[in-house]
Formats: sequence, C-alpha cells, structure tokens
Amino acid sequence: MASKGNAALEAMIEEATIDAYGDDEQLTGLFTMLEEHLALPFTTTVLGVEVTVRKVDLTADSIVAVCARGRHRQRIDLLDLPLPTPTPDGAAWIDAYRHWAGR
Repeated sequence: MASKGNAALEAMIEEATIDAYGDDEQLTGLFTMLEEHLALPFTTTVLGVEVTVRKVDLTADSIVAVCARGRHRQRIDLLDLPLPTPTPDGAAWIDAYRHWAGR
C-alpha cells in the first residue's frame, strides 16, 4: 500500500515539476499547485493553540503557511505544520511537497 501512495505522490510531483529545471523551479511548481488546489483558510493546532492557515507563501528555499490567531501572524514551514483531521481539500499537495523534500 505504501508504494501505491508513493507512486501517487510521485505522479503529483511530476505534474507540478514537468517543465522545471533545478530545485528552485521545482519548488515553484509545487507552490503553484498548492496555491491552486489547497482549500484555504483552514484551522489546525500548533503547539496546543488553534490557528487559522490563511495562505501559503514561497520563500527562498521553502513553502510556508501563514498562520493567524487574532491579530498575531506567524509563518510556519509547511514541512512542520501539523494538519487537522479531516485534512482540508488539496492537502495531498502538502503530502507531495513533503515527499519531494524527503520527509
């Protein structure tokens, strides 16, 4: 079953990075798919506190979730963001990004 899941993630990565050369362009391709497919906003819990993920953003070397609680904002690397149950629509793209990053 795990290999079936990995095959699906690898197919998603291939779709996102088909025309990409190098890690920077692959990261941008994965970010684009997240922007298009991840249902935002959604709530999750970070360090025991409920936050709302308002958007995803691309940095020089990673993709981050912009989390909000009240008037406070915090960027959390998408690789480290705990996902809620049930996951939001499009969360498979987070799994694909994590697979691509080796996590």
